[in-house]
Amino acid sequence: MHERTLPIATSTAPTQVISTKKRQISVVFRHAEPAAAPWTDRSQPAVQEKFPAEDEPFHEIWQELDRLVGLDCVKEVVYEIYALIKVNQMREQAGLSRSQQMYHMVFKGNPGTGKTTVARIVGKLFRSLNMLEKGHLIEAERADLVGEYIGHTAQKTRELIKKAMGGVLFIDEAYSLARGGHRDFGKEAVEVLVKAMEDYKDRFVLILAGYPQEMDRFLRMNPGLPSRVPIHIDFPDYTVDELIQIAMNMAKENEYTMLPQTVMKLKHHLIEAKAKGKEDFSNARYVRNLIEKSIRNQAVRLLRMSGRQPGRQELMSLMPEDFKF
Repeated sequence: MHERTLPIATSTAPTQVISTKKRQISVVFRHAEPAAAPWTDRSQPAVQEKFPAEDEPFHEIWQELDRLVGLDCVKEVVYEIYALIKVNQMREQAGLSRSQQMYHMVFKGNPGTGKTTVARIVGKLFRSLNMLEKGHLIEAERADLVGEYIGHTAQKTRELIKKAMGGVLFIDEAYSLARGGHRDFGKEAVEVLVKAMEDYKDRFVLILAGYPQEMDRFLRMNPGLPSRVPIHIDFPDYTVDELIQIAMNMAKENEYTMLPQTVMKLKHHLIEAKAKGKEDFSNARYVRNLIEKSIRNQAVRLLRMSGRQPGRQELMSLMPEDFKF
C-alpha cells in the first residue's frame, strides 16, 4: 500500500482556488454518502492516508468519514484541509506567513443525501485540528432565525450565531430566507449572517444547505454571500446499488440479515421508485424508513407464529414479505 498525496490549493485571496478561472471550490460527489452512522461501508476504505502520531484524534475521525459509502471527493477535500493546516504550521516555524482562507460552505442536494451527517463530521474534524474550539453542530432552519417584528430577526440570528461559536452552524433549506418579498425579515437574517461570517471567520463555520437550483438563486440575493462561502459541495442522489448497500449496512448494524430474495425485492422497488420520481423519495432517508417498517412487520409476523418460539436465525432474518410497499 503506497501513501497517497493530494493537491493543496493555497492562496492569499479570501477564497480557496482550485480552478485557475473560478474563485470558488465546486465539488461534485460522483458517489453518494449515507446520512447516519449505520450507513457505512464495512469493506476496506477506498482512501487510506498516513498521519503523524500526534494527529491520532484526527485519524480516528477520518476513519469515521472514510467508512461512509462513497464520498471520495469530500475525503480528498478534507485531506487537503488537513495538509494545508500542517503546512501552515511548518511555515510558521520557518518564519513564513500562513495562508489565510475561509471555510464556510454550501451543501447542495436533495433530501436524504447525507448533508447533515457530513456537517457533523466536519465539525469534529475541525475540532481535532484545533481550528474550532468545540466542533459541535447547531442545526437551524428559517423559523430559528426569522422573527415576527422589526429587530426580532437580528436578535434571534445573533443568538444562534453565539450558540454556534467554536463549532458549525448548519442551516438547512437556507434558500427559504430569500422568500417572502422585500418586506420579509429573512433578508435581515442573511445580512446578519454575512457580517458574522467575516467578523468571526476563525471562530465558527457556517454551512448553508438546500436544493441545488434554489441555493444558486439564494446566493445571488446578497452580493456578500458568494465571496464568503468558497467551498461548494454537490450531493447527488444515490444510485440504486448505493441505496441497497446502505440498507444492508443498516440491517447489519441492528443485527438483522436480508436474504438474497429480500434484497432483490427491495432493489426492484427502488428502481421503480426512482424511475417514477416519487415525491416522497428521499434517498437514504427513504431507505431507512423502509428498513424500520420491515423490522416492525417482521415482529408482527413472528408473534403470529403458533406453537413455538422463533429461533435465532428467524429473529435475525428479514423476509421478502416483511417489505410491504
